[in-house]
Amino acid sequence: MSARIKPHKVRGRELEEVREADPSGRPVLHYRTIDPLARMHRAATITDAMYNAARDFQTAFIIAQLEPLRAVPMLRVPGTGRAPEVHEHQLDARRRVHEALQALGGINSPSGSCAWHVVGCERSLRDWALRQRWSGRPLPQGHAQGILVATLGILAARTDPRRRRREQD
Repeated sequence: MSARIKPHKVRGRELEEVREADPSGRPVLHYRTIDPLARMHRAATITDAMYNAARDFQTAFIIAQLEPLRAVPMLRVPGTGRAPEVHEHQLDARRRVHEALQALGGINSPSGSCAWHVVGCERSLRDWALRQRWSGRPLPQGHAQGILVATLGILAARTDPRRRRREQD
């Protein structure tokens, strides 16, 4: 038996142990990070519709390439002689993110900021709360969770299929 050290955290994130079988049927052990949305969904703090709306927003955010880059993109390697092209699906994703942020009150509103940083950039709720300052005071953790739940409720209401049918009629 190997003396591997079991990781508990990766850059401040919780990990869960996952035991699966590989294609040949042998047992495999690996670790998966647990993000705040998955934790809240498991604890039934948010509904399935809220969780799905958050994942839709997160997917559009990633496709739109709105998160600040930590490395130089391959399209900007010196010698290519041109700026990177923005594709149609990226423009559509940027439009969807922009519309969602407008529905939340804009990027500077508590809900818009929470959606951008916690859902889009996948920062921890605690980190976002510590960085926020309204009226010169930091945001308490309980208030931050309430803002996140309200934000996800608005996003879920926007993506409700019954609402779309009513708007089309």
